[in-house]
Formats: sequence, C-alpha cells, structure tokens
Amino acid sequence: MKIVIAPQAFKGSLSALQAADAIAKGALRVFPDARLVRVPVADGGDGTLDALVNATSDTFHEAKVLGPLGSPIDARWGVLGDGGTAVVEAAQACGLTLLSNDERNPLITSTYGVGELIKQALDAGHRKMFIGLGGSSTNDGAAGLAMALGARLLDADAKPIAQGGQALLNLATIDLIGIDPRLQETEIIVVADVTNTLCGPAGAAATFGPQKGASPEDVATLDSALGHLASIIERDIGVDVMDLPGGGAAGGMGAGLVAFLGAKIEWGADIVCDAVGLDAHLIDADVVITGEGRLDWQTAYNKAPVAVARRATARSIPVLGVAGSLGPGWKSLYKEGFTVLSGMASKSVSMDDAIAAPEAHLTNATARGLRRLRTSL
Repeated sequence: MKIVIAPQAFKGSLSALQAADAIAKGALRVFPDARLVRVPVADGGDGTLDALVNATSDTFHEAKVLGPLGSPIDARWGVLGDGGTAVVEAAQACGLTLLSNDERNPLITSTYGVGELIKQALDAGHRKMFIGLGGSSTNDGAAGLAMALGARLLDADAKPIAQGGQALLNLATIDLIGIDPRLQETEIIVVADVTNTLCGPAGAAATFGPQKGASPEDVATLDSALGHLASIIERDIGVDVMDLPGGGAAGGMGAGLVAFLGAKIEWGADIVCDAVGLDAHLIDADVVITGEGRLDWQTAYNKAPVAVARRATARSIPVLGVAGSLGPGWKSLYKEGFTVLSGMASKSVSMDDAIAAPEAHLTNATARGLRRLRTSL
C-alpha cells in the first residue's frame, strides 16, 4: 500500500514536515507495511518557503532585516531547484509570530523588511520570485516594502511618510522614479492564500485586522487608509487595485506588490502542489492524508488541504483529512473530496491538551481516521 502524506503547517504548533512525520507514525499503526511518501505543502501562508525549497533544493539564505516594528531580526529566503527562482515569505520579515500579543499593532507595523529580502534576492541575481503572503502582522499595503526598494511615498510637505498602516492617511504623492530598476526585468508572482479585496467588509482591515491587534476603531482607520492608498496609486501609477481579488492579502500587500512591483497574483495552493510534484506522487497511491491546524468552511476556499483532496479525488483516491480541530462548517468539506475527517481535539482530548502535545495527538487522530477509512477500502 502506498500512502501519500501531504499536510500543510499546523499554525503555531507544527511545521508541515513535522506534521507529516507525526501523521506517518499514525499511518504505520494501522498499515505497518505501507510505503509512505511525505510531500509537505502550503498555500502561500506560513510554511510556503519551507515547502517549496525543501521539496526542490534545500537552498536557504540567512538575512538580517528590519522586523515589523523596525528592530533588526534574522530572516531567511530560499531558491528553488531550478537555481533561478527565489522564494520570499513575507512572514519571515513581518510575521505575526514575530510579535507578542502586546506588540501587535497594525497601525505601526511595517513590511519594510520584506522589501529588504526582495533586494537581497535581486542582489544575488534572481529575476523570478515567488512571494508568499500569509501570516503577516501588517496593514500597510506594501508601502514599507516599496520604500525599502527605493520608492518615495511622500506627505504634503514632500517628506517620507512614517511606517505603518495609519501613516497611509498622510500620503500625498507616490514617486517610483528611484525604485530599483532591476524590478523591471524581474517576474514577481504573489503566492496568495486568500481572495479578499483591499477594502470594505471583506477587506484586509475588517477581515484580518482584529487578529493583528486592531480594535474596531483601528479597523475603520486602517480601512480608510488603504482606500486612500488605492486612490493615490490609481492617480500616480495608473493601476486600479481597489477590487483586485487577493489585493487584501497580508494587509493589502497583494495590492501593493501589483501596483509598486508589477507583480501578478496567483493562488498559492496550486503553485505549491505543482512545485512539489504532487501529481506525480499521486500515481499508484492508495490513500492520501492531508490537513492543517483547523479544518472548517474557510478551508474550502482553495486552501492547501482542499487542493490536495481535489487532486486525489480526480484520481479516485480516498482522502483522510486531519486537523487540530474541526471548526464550523467542517462537514461541508466532504463535498470537496474528503473521505474521512479526524480532529486531534475530541471529547476525551481538549484543545489545550492537543496544543501541548501536538505530535502525539496528531498521530492518534491519524490512526483513528485511518481505521474508519479502512472500512471503505
């Protein structure tokens, strides 16, 4: 029996590779003679860098950049197996996990360090880049990122605006004359995990601001700031980003990358599944196991587990979905190709217990799910 194990990271608990190893232990409890193939995946969020680079080259570079609050931090970027394509994960430089709960404040957090990572990749000669957007702590529409690459975002007194989402309200002019000229010969692909637009009830601030530390009043301020940024972008650059699907990803970083760097947005799960060669691994597979920290109705919006399930179902391969928890609407995922769904948290295991020992409980959840799935094989 061949079992393909293709989870994404369990945010805050396990990397995709760690999750794959825990799942493998559970699979061997039920099918001790199975041939296991680990193919960690991602969808543009946390873990995209590791999933892409580990699967193709294991080539990482260390970098010292400014973090979301302006202090120097250590970050990484990588290179795909083709030797020419760089991978930058925004969360490495401005991720939510880089801050304590008390430090989270999208009014002032900045994407400047992401621009510094892009510059390092340019300095190394790379002219194609994947930029993963998930997990950011920011809401500045990539303004900091653009400034790190030479763009001038000026207030009414022709002075550079401050860093952070709130400062966008002071933006009067965008000048791209000094932006790094190498960007014109660089293909930049935004690896997005959401389709949210920039502003409004489903926009960057309203949807993701609260988890980044924004109060209701802050959300209103940030939404207005991004709307103002969009109007200045359209006037000075000639690009309309207001209704761009994915433009609201990472606090508007999706829209900013399109406007400032000429990037194009693509959906992360499919990019990663293609890059790691998932389809080839599915040949002759008998079972596929995928999962993430929480499986719920949002997973259906082309998150990595659903992308995996759909590809497996197209080949009539049964799919086990495992998760830290099964959230609202999880039963709807059966329509997306899942055969069995199994959560780490249960009547006998609290969510706190699952988080305290995620590997062990993920192994147990996998074994439980496979025993149920085995009856349909």
